[in-house]
Amino acid sequence: MTGPASAADVFDALGKDYEHAFRNLAEQRAAITALAERLPAGAAVLDVGSGTGRPVADLLTAAGHPVTGYDVAPKMVEIARAQVPAARFEAGDMRELSFEAGTWDAITAFFSMLQLPRADQDTMIGRFADWLKPGGLLVFATVPADVDGVDIVFMGHPVRASSFPAEVLAEKLRATGLEIVREDQARFVPDHPGAGPEPHVYFTARKPS
Repeated sequence: MTGPASAADVFDALGKDYEHAFRNLAEQRAAITALAERLPAGAAVLDVGSGTGRPVADLLTAAGHPVTGYDVAPKMVEIARAQVPAARFEAGDMRELSFEAGTWDAITAFFSMLQLPRADQDTMIGRFADWLKPGGLLVFATVPADVDGVDIVFMGHPVRASSFPAEVLAEKLRATGLEIVREDQARFVPDHPGAGPEPHVYFTARKPS
């Protein structure tokens, strides 16, 4: 097997196949809907790892919230711009983003940190907390696992994955000062040949006012 591919290469290659494989994530839609209901009217949302724009930016813009999405894969940005013209999408590595403290009413990050080293995931969780306005909300989802730089095959592509167990992630969120207000765990089988069940965890955390 060849070495692990970059996230940009993987998701440029997958394009809408990724959206199709994960289109039935009921818990993701529930988390987005709950977020939209909690936000003030016209809340500014940052979507980190915005993919094809669906379902996150699509649902949130439909609810009246302006969304700015960033994705490391230029092809995903191209698809998202076509599919969700009401939102703004830009290509960029999340580790290179920079915002003033208290910029965003909400930040969403669905499964977008699995190819980052653990140290970078730690850094990003802290940045998310800093970028939120007081009272702002972070919705973060991942595949919880005690893995650090493990080579796997994801939808036919060799990748290097890292994550933390759900309880460790909860501790990391709380360590930034965020309060977890919602947590869901689920198992999901992507609609893709050879895919097996994978655990998912969804956190909604609030920055104190």
